[in-house]
Amino acid sequence: MVKSLIPAQRHDRIQALLELQRVASIAELSDLLQVSEATIRRDLEALEEKGALERTHGGAILTRRLPTEPVYSLSATMHPDEKREIGAAAAQLVVEGDTLFINSGTTTAEVMRRLGARHHMPRATVITTNVSATLEMRHAGMEVILLGGTFRPESNAVVGDTARRVLQQVYADKCFLGVDGFSLKCGLTTPVAAEAEIARLMLERTRGPVVIVADASKWGVVSNYEIAPIDHADILVSDQALPAEAESGLSGRGVKVIRAHPDPDGHH
Repeated sequence: MVKSLIPAQRHDRIQALLELQRVASIAELSDLLQVSEATIRRDLEALEEKGALERTHGGAILTRRLPTEPVYSLSATMHPDEKREIGAAAAQLVVEGDTLFINSGTTTAEVMRRLGARHHMPRATVITTNVSATLEMRHAGMEVILLGGTFRPESNAVVGDTARRVLQQVYADKCFLGVDGFSLKCGLTTPVAAEAEIARLMLERTRGPVVIVADASKWGVVSNYEIAPIDHADILVSDQALPAEAESGLSGRGVKVIRAHPDPDGHH
């Protein structure tokens, strides 16, 4: 019976499987639908054109849209352990004398929290739009420059002309960017134009590595505003749940993947 499925029915089955497990290989789909891998490739091509999925090396990933941003307080409650782990791993990348750009978001707030808590913290300068995270740094003994601008309570961050003007006058050694979605095809995205603008400027004015901090749930998510293509990032710090095929796809684009280890402080 499966063999007689028409393309539209196969497409429905493929989407149903992706809804269930987010990723699927060509071999797995070929086996499931009892058609050739060439047929599956054509099916995936057709579904990608419709925006239903994104083809990857050897398979596909479900494309999930994020048209609006989650409220900051809600976002802070999502994947808290992973964000703490990512923050700890990312903070280890900071060395003596670094000047850092850090944008808005709950994951970047964890990076700043870890910098503030690190023993023998290297002397660094943090330039940020992240208002809530700045308070975490008050005992860190580091220079923290909070950019001025229009305060957005939705993200607990500042945006706009004032922030942009200051950013256009400085350079950083490293940049830590939080994003709402990342994918091979659509790159780094966020649902707010003003936030994308700040992130883009930080990325452009970083002389050294651009570090994306994002948990695995952001993989394959596409939001309205592009910050940059995926290969403009140098490092992704994510958690253990990031699929292996995501890591191989990112490595193929020159992005080094660091998987954070479960939190040693026993927060679980």
